Amino acid sequence: MKKRIEVVGAVLTRGETILAAQRSSTMSLPGMWEFPGGKIESNESPQQALLRELEEELLCSAEIGEHIATTEHEYDFGIVILTTYYCSLIGKEPRLTEHSEIRWVQAAELDQLEWAPADIPAVERVMKDFLV
Repeated sequence: MKKRIEVVGAVLTRGETILAAQRSSTMSLPGMWEFPGGKIESNESPQQALLRELEEELLCSAEIGEHIATTEHEYDFGIVILTTYYCSLIGKEPRLTEHSEIRWVQAAELDQLEWAPADIPAVERVMKDFLV
């Protein structure tokens, strides 16, 4: 039986743009894009994990908003259960620490990046939400 890995992702918004993070060559799925975040520790809620991961990965803080999607995707290394939330930056700009690149992308152009498979349902929902 494959390991189940519960993770969270932040869909950081600024106007009509969304922050996308490209996985570095030292990470699994190198070169693919994702919403920043990470693993939920055993003593954390998804929201607590997301705040901690944003501090660790991007050295920034955010206000967590609406739940977007929870998706499950099977990779060769395990089954990832990804829960994504809309988030708004508080204070400092995100800074690159683990990823190879971070980029603000127009919501309508998100599908032009090569996303990690677990993130694709959230990408589709965000693009739909921003069509209004």
